[in-house]
Amino acid sequence: MSETEATMHPVQTADYRKPGKITSKVTMHAYEVYCHLYGKQEAMVTGGCRGGFHAGELIAFLYAHSFPKEEWRARVDEAFKGAQNL
Repeated sequence: MSETEATMHPVQTADYRKPGKITSKVTMHAYEVYCHLYGKQEAMVTGGCRGGFHAGELIAFLYAHSFPKEEWRARVDEAFKGAQNL
């Protein structure tokens, strides 16, 4: 499947009138971490829930995904805490 044929998922942007989209290859890694921490909520990637992940959430969940699963909670918290200090 080419990038142009890939399934796209919604992403919240700073301008709610212009929602973004990103390939499912990215969102499903973030969603894996989300499910581990909060439980399944498929609407997070289908768009039925608040327009998908926000860019900051994608960053935090993707960052955590690069570590062993037992560290995901701490790494997500670390990423969100860092975002608050900007």
